[in-house]
Amino acid sequence: MAEAISSFWGPVTSAEWCEKNYVYSSYIAEFFNTVSIIPGILLALIGLINALRQRFEKRFSVLHISNMILAIGSMLYHATLQRMQQQGDETPMVWEMLLYFYILYSPDWHYRSVMPTFLFLYGAAFAIFHALVRFEIGFKVHYVILCLLCVPRMYKYYIYTKDASAKRLAKLYLATISTGSLCWLFDRLFCNNISQWYFNPEGHALWHVLMGFNSYFANTFLMFWRAQQLGWNPKVAHFMGFFPYVKIQKPKTQ
Repeated sequence: MAEAISSFWGPVTSAEWCEKNYVYSSYIAEFFNTVSIIPGILLALIGLINALRQRFEKRFSVLHISNMILAIGSMLYHATLQRMQQQGDETPMVWEMLLYFYILYSPDWHYRSVMPTFLFLYGAAFAIFHALVRFEIGFKVHYVILCLLCVPRMYKYYIYTKDASAKRLAKLYLATISTGSLCWLFDRLFCNNISQWYFNPEGHALWHVLMGFNSYFANTFLMFWRAQQLGWNPKVAHFMGFFPYVKIQKPKTQ
């Protein structure tokens, strides 16, 4: 939804969403799409603190940090609607999926140095290509393929998990990504109709909120499964009676 007047950031050069630009501030293009990312940052921070406090493997600290980096990049994109900031949102999305791929598949990978080397080179090559070539549909197809590649292992972990609380995390992950995707599609496909409504449900902002929780639930479930693989006797506890987190008890030798 391009606006006729320029803003603090100049004319729009990126993809836009179904929210009127610069309604609440001359410094924030899409206000709700920007502030709706804050819950995801806070949830990633909670996950990072838990990973560090209980000394989980470094991969999980990196995962939570990557969630925060992606969220900050997305905030800058929606606040400015500039092409460079859009790349700062989309490239970390791919990097994050490569990290999920590593966490999911590396425990069974016999050649330990091959996978991280390949994923690093793939991520670097994508970043360079994405900086040089603009491909909106191609990016979405590529991202969906990366997500689908993670599904078989997530499903395997789910069916082999006996703990009811851990299974609930996986169900919450599925519920949030399904509902969030519907919000994303609704906002994208029916924007012309929504623009004529008195009230905009802000489907893309709802997507941000739900995906913040989605990442948190996915990370927590993966931390539980990995702790179970390592024999750390994991249990799902709750912070403030609501936020689930993994509590572990390592053997004394560790």
